[in-house]
Amino acid sequence: MKHVRTAGFVTNVVDTNDLQSVKDRLGVPTSMRSCHTAVVSGTNQVIEGHVPASAIKKLVAQRAVHGVSAPGMPVNSPGMGEMDGKLVTIDFLGKRFSQD
Repeated sequence: MKHVRTAGFVTNVVDTNDLQSVKDRLGVPTSMRSCHTAVVSGTNQVIEGHVPASAIKKLVAQRAVHGVSAPGMPVNSPGMGEMDGKLVTIDFLGKRFSQD
């Protein structure tokens, strides 16, 4: 959360005991699921996992993209360690979306 807040995004945390049904409802592909799920207010685009703020900004600019994911918990992602420019974020169709 610190990473996206520092990048200027306003966040609202909603805790749930049934995150899997939230992911189902939002259309997050099973193979791309991670520990955190976010929804962009106004566009309803979905962010799954430790996606870098630069990829989120790119997502918001491309409204035709439903969602992006950094599957699992990559060690070179925000909040998980040093970003090294090698983190690949993919869209929900499985295509490479960004590298940060």
